[in-house]
Amino acid sequence: MTLQDCYAALGGNYADVSARLHSDRLVQKFLLKYLDDPSFQQLCTAMEEKDYELAFRAAHTIKGVCQNLSFTQLLDSSSQLSDALRHGWTPEADPLLERVKADQMTVTAAIQSFREESEG
Repeated sequence: MTLQDCYAALGGNYADVSARLHSDRLVQKFLLKYLDDPSFQQLCTAMEEKDYELAFRAAHTIKGVCQNLSFTQLLDSSSQLSDALRHGWTPEADPLLERVKADQMTVTAAIQSFREESEG
């Protein structure tokens, strides 16, 4: 799997991230680092505990990382969730969280496949 294939699978924009980071080595480095980012788990835990301020910060962090890495699909859903949580819980927050979860699974599955193929 190439970086381009990985970006296609995760719903991202490879041309955009490549232009921003200027080298495949850097794209790959930060792509793989994403798997260690704790923000998604923080978001899920905060939502379960109804800590909407922390949930907002976690969603906002995910949004920023996705913007930098050009994870377009997850950027869109995390941005909408961040907006929904900006002033506390709103009725649209729960369905948006489910969308973020689905997009996160897509992203992590694609990155894990890329990592396995790169190492093998």
